Amino acid sequence: MPADLLIPSVLPAAEPDGSLAGALEKHFGFRAFLDAQEDVVRAILGGEEVLCVLPTGGGKSLCYQLPACVLEGVTVVVSPLIALMKDQVDALERRGIAATLVNSTLTFEEQKDRLRRLAAGEFKLIYIAPERFRSRAFLEALGKATIALFAIDEAHCISQWGHDFRPDYFRLNESIEKLGRPQVAAFTATATPEVRKDIIERLGLEEPRIFVSGFARPNLRLLVTHAENDGRKFDRLRELTREHKTGIIYCATRKKVELVFEQLREWKVKAIAYHGGMGEAERDLAQDEFISRRADVAVATNAFGMGIDRSDTRFVAHFEVPGSLEAYYQEAGRAGRDGEPAVCELLFQYADTRVQEFFIEGGNPPAALIRQIYDTLRGLADDQHELRAPIKEIAERVSAGDPKRSNEMAVSSALSILHRLGALDRFDVPGERVRGTRLMQPDVRGRALELDEAALSEKERRDRSKLRAMLDFVYARDCRQRVILRYFGETDPPGCGSCDNCQASASGESRRGTDDEWVLARKALSGVARMSERGADGEWRGRFGRGRVVNCLLGSKSQDIVTARLDQLSTHGLLKHEGASFLNELFREFQDRGLIAVSDGQYPLVTLTSAGEEVMRGKVNPELRWPSRSPGSNGLKPAGGGRGTSSRTSRGRGGAAPESSNLPPVDARLLAALREKRDEFAREEGDKPRYLIFNDETLQAFARFRPKTTDAGRRIRGVGEYKAERYLPAFIEIIARHGE
Repeated sequence: MPADLLIPSVLPAAEPDGSLAGALEKHFGFRAFLDAQEDVVRAILGGEEVLCVLPTGGGKSLCYQLPACVLEGVTVVVSPLIALMKDQVDALERRGIAATLVNSTLTFEEQKDRLRRLAAGEFKLIYIAPERFRSRAFLEALGKATIALFAIDEAHCISQWGHDFRPDYFRLNESIEKLGRPQVAAFTATATPEVRKDIIERLGLEEPRIFVSGFARPNLRLLVTHAENDGRKFDRLRELTREHKTGIIYCATRKKVELVFEQLREWKVKAIAYHGGMGEAERDLAQDEFISRRADVAVATNAFGMGIDRSDTRFVAHFEVPGSLEAYYQEAGRAGRDGEPAVCELLFQYADTRVQEFFIEGGNPPAALIRQIYDTLRGLADDQHELRAPIKEIAERVSAGDPKRSNEMAVSSALSILHRLGALDRFDVPGERVRGTRLMQPDVRGRALELDEAALSEKERRDRSKLRAMLDFVYARDCRQRVILRYFGETDPPGCGSCDNCQASASGESRRGTDDEWVLARKALSGVARMSERGADGEWRGRFGRGRVVNCLLGSKSQDIVTARLDQLSTHGLLKHEGASFLNELFREFQDRGLIAVSDGQYPLVTLTSAGEEVMRGKVNPELRWPSRSPGSNGLKPAGGGRGTSSRTSRGRGGAAPESSNLPPVDARLLAALREKRDEFAREEGDKPRYLIFNDETLQAFARFRPKTTDAGRRIRGVGEYKAERYLPAFIEIIARHGE
């Protein structure tokens, strides 16, 4: 039977021109469309397939909700987040639009009843989680309804080149075919030209109308602030929460979410925490607290915020660097959705990139590990070639006690790859959180699997390229908005005029520099030389990245510095009083002026150029845009700016002065006693993480300054109201006894 005979007649009845505005006001109460919305809606109502890329806050949902109200039949909406589904269904029902959802929160009988009512024509929209399409029975039941439109929200999830690939999206094209190939419309907020092309191919869209609205958000001020450690980041967070009140703080890991949330609570900020380690009910409650404005700040991993519509979010802060510009801009775009000014600030420390590199490694297991994991599954399977082992158990079997050989993230990624290959199937186990695994080729050994190793390598290459693009954004001297717009395919976009780099360019001028500044510059360049090597051709060759060069000059004793024996160099600690912010800005200026070069590749290396060697040896003093200095303070400054502006103070929360040679030494015996007391508190509170009581920096300050009263103790960095009341008296007592 021809495919067109399987598709029900779903075109709307003819309406006079201009009636679309009437439908908009009737169903949604709006008198005008936002940019691009009307064109998208008219294309859908005209029967065209659509790929729509609208920025966060651009009104994507209305582009399929309004056609759903006009078309004959039901609009199926694929959405990856349960909370997002519920929010949208609730909002539609309040407007009198018949809508429902089907996801894992419903019992089998509830799902069956909603599908029956769907077939009877009771709903205009049904939101469906992508994993529902695994079930053949579900597809058959869904096929009994008259489907007007198949809308895919967060469509970038279908592309493995995107920043948030979801394996369950992969089967959507197959499901669309089984449903008789209804009209398809795909929507996303962040997709590069490469990802847009992949979405079209994965969904089998033929000559779709492509709508890409401008990505520029002129009301957002984009800032990058370099911070040497978490303490400096907390200083800035306190400023942000005091100045802007409402916002979202994104963290890369659950552990950091808990740390930041604890600190906000100590500052008496009304905040919620949100991450994947929390139960579903906990996450729903936290999200509701934020949306209903009972909480001012949300501290969350990247799972939070998709579809969240809180228009008065005045700031979005990233406590750690995201893995891609797509992820960064999607999350930053949740600020200022009411069109009013908002701040988006990334608190950058180069060491944080290791977290993203860990994610890349976990998301791209090598072929040999995938084969090993498959053989482990074969060994665990029962006579029916099935197993219900949790991912943690599989990882333990594979690693055989060596955590470096495998981790849960790598196992999860391998299972997804094997599933797409057809080597196994994943299924839900009723009443259990653990998903089952069924081997589809039980007689095939791991070494015989037909893995596309070239595609696996290409994916890892692209993931690393995304991280490099993110770092290029961090270190950019150009307008930050312009960097992002170029990344998303816009040609020659204008500058925003408000980001840190634009403001710095307006005030920064090149000049010769003082004698002191040139002494400092030569020391910095000599640090590059000491961490490089000269080839037989006389050319310098870099051996380390900028982050490690800067950390060596600052005198860092981190593991990567000590392991590479860089702490033995004469330049180690040569500029320890300058601060990472200043040195990073100075190195960017060196690169712009051709005094150093940064290589391409997976690990960019810093190399001294011949021009840089001339400067290092004092033969020439070219004009530079000198970063502002705050000697001895290690203060915070915007990464791309700060030239000609005063740096932020580092005295921060407690007012403790920065370390210098004039400070009293740390009493080692007292420090040991303080740590022992901290361990005691941690055990009493269920083995609570030690840093949530007092971090090492705070204990060292106790052992250095020996406060004798609680008022004196409160002036130490890291001692807030809650900790002062709960823990401080016990530590003051230990300090007093030690003095006696």
